[in-house]
Amino acid sequence: MSLEQDVAAAHRAVDELEAACSPLTRHFGDTVDARRLRVDVARLRDDLALLCGAARTAPGTPGSSAVTWGDAYDDEATGSGRTVR
Repeated sequence: MSLEQDVAAAHRAVDELEAACSPLTRHFGDTVDARRLRVDVARLRDDLALLCGAARTAPGTPGSSAVTWGDAYDDEATGSGRTVR
């Protein structure tokens, strides 16, 4: 299978899991366990989206979600009382 087919199959599986769990959570109401089940299914959906986004782009390539950190000091900002020489 191709990556796209595998991703589509995983999305379908999460959809089916959500459809199977929704009636259960309605039966149990707003209990801790029912909320956890809903959150777990939502987390699966989010993790799948994150994983698939990471699979499409390699770090360092255009469109990558890699983060570049600076030194947290804006060279153009002088509002802290510092002067630029």
